[in-house]
Amino acid sequence: MLAQLSIKNFAIIDEISLSFNEGLTVLTGETGAGKSIIIDAIQLLAGARASVEFVRHNADQASIEGLFFIDDHQHMAYKVLEQFEIPVDEDEGSVVIERRITSKGKSICKVNGKLITLAVLKELGAHLIDIHSQHETQSLMNPERHIELLDFFDRDGLDQTKEHYHELYSHLQSLKKKYEELSNNEQEIAQRIDLLKFQHNELSEAQLQLGEDDQLEEERSHLMNYERIFEGLNTTYESLSAENHAMDFLGHAMSALEQLEDVDHDFEELSKQLKANYYSLEELSFDLRNRLDQLEFQPNRLDEIETRLFEINRLKRKYGKDVNELMTHMAQMEEELEQLENKDSHLQSLEHEIKEAEKDALTEAEHLHKLRKEIAEKLILAIQHELQDLYLEKAQFDVEFNTHKGEVNWRDRHVRLLRQGLDVIQFLITTNPGEPMKPLHKVASGGEISRIMLAIKSILSQHQGITSVIFDEVDTGVSGRVAQAIAQKIHRISNESQVLCITHLPQVAAMADHHYLIQKDVSEKGYTNTSVHPLSANETVEEVGRMISGNEVTETTTNHAKELIEQAEVMKG
Repeated sequence: MLAQLSIKNFAIIDEISLSFNEGLTVLTGETGAGKSIIIDAIQLLAGARASVEFVRHNADQASIEGLFFIDDHQHMAYKVLEQFEIPVDEDEGSVVIERRITSKGKSICKVNGKLITLAVLKELGAHLIDIHSQHETQSLMNPERHIELLDFFDRDGLDQTKEHYHELYSHLQSLKKKYEELSNNEQEIAQRIDLLKFQHNELSEAQLQLGEDDQLEEERSHLMNYERIFEGLNTTYESLSAENHAMDFLGHAMSALEQLEDVDHDFEELSKQLKANYYSLEELSFDLRNRLDQLEFQPNRLDEIETRLFEINRLKRKYGKDVNELMTHMAQMEEELEQLENKDSHLQSLEHEIKEAEKDALTEAEHLHKLRKEIAEKLILAIQHELQDLYLEKAQFDVEFNTHKGEVNWRDRHVRLLRQGLDVIQFLITTNPGEPMKPLHKVASGGEISRIMLAIKSILSQHQGITSVIFDEVDTGVSGRVAQAIAQKIHRISNESQVLCITHLPQVAAMADHHYLIQKDVSEKGYTNTSVHPLSANETVEEVGRMISGNEVTETTTNHAKELIEQAEVMKG
């Protein structure tokens, strides 16, 4: 849910900070007070495009910050955060989104302190905030989102089948890409063969050995440090084994301690330790002598190594990071050359693989289609029931499937195996008997759109996974019993998702769990500013009374407001 919202120098807002809770939060106020400006700010947090017009007059920049809490670690927002490597505190489940808009038109987006693109923010915002208004194109009105909404209605029943299909589809696309690459025109293939042969010959002639570059580097280091190595080994050897040096003194010490072995057992143990150390040092001394005897300065060998390393490093710059990688690259070139030179047989093999892969994918897609049809029937019945509750008894809702059916032929352009399967889906509705079904976004009446949207939202809110649902004056054009039904639906949605609602209907305001009043004031300096205040219980009664009767609140309207709020509490249960 959206827990905290801070807005500064945005339109006519100087600075406000709001805390939100779960349930239904209503924002009311006079027309022009700035209610929709707050929704504009929240839309920016969801990835809407910024405009320099949002920056308050005489300010350098506008800023909006939102703190969200996501309790469910399986939530889609976590997948987006993980995909784009955005840090998140999984214990708290907190996500902080920041937008900055400068007076020069630059826009900056951050999530949990990391700079991101607007496209990434939009993808994340789609799983956090769902904004509905009379003037805004919304997910429910966008046919491209309808298949996603249908799938959300029964995620548990679809997820395993969808995941299996996506694996088959990805494998199929990979095979098709290989086929296309291998089917390029003859001139391109010939040029590619020539290039691969040249590169392979160049690497092959170098006669590289695994780990050769590391071995040569080590040998060169020894040769370049010959004098240092000789001096160190010689000094160590002479210190141990030359006349009147360490080994002589240790030999005297060993003899002296041997003579005490029969005096005390403790001396016998000390003598053993000294003998062991003496023989270890003696062995080390022999090893040092052998290394000194083998040590030989070879200036010609150093030149050979330098020449060889120069050639290897030249190849590294062209083809890879080390010799092992160069040899792997050679093997890959050999494999590609073999495929290109025997293109026809490989194309036949790939064609067979593609046909088999498409059959497998189509089988799973048809299974997915069957499941979606079953889910659609349940969704239609559920939404039909909601429409009746909203006094659209004669409305009919349907889910249209545009699905390819026919024999599998992967070269046939009419075959439409899509990432989501075979189905292209859109929601249809008619509100008048005898009228044909129309796409949802072509329904004309504002009041009908509001009710249709609420009916669908009531069903999908518990499945869609959105943390915050925002309604911006979606109740325009309704009154009476329809207004009361809308109020109840909005509150029901708040049982599944946090709801923020801007409204002019007293019936909706009465259902609020939390109520904010938005006001517009003019300062002594002549600046217009929007402010937001939480209302107490008595202030809520007064505000609902104003919404009922206008500016003049009488005792009658106050009593009416109290009665409306009391009825709402009963309806909320």
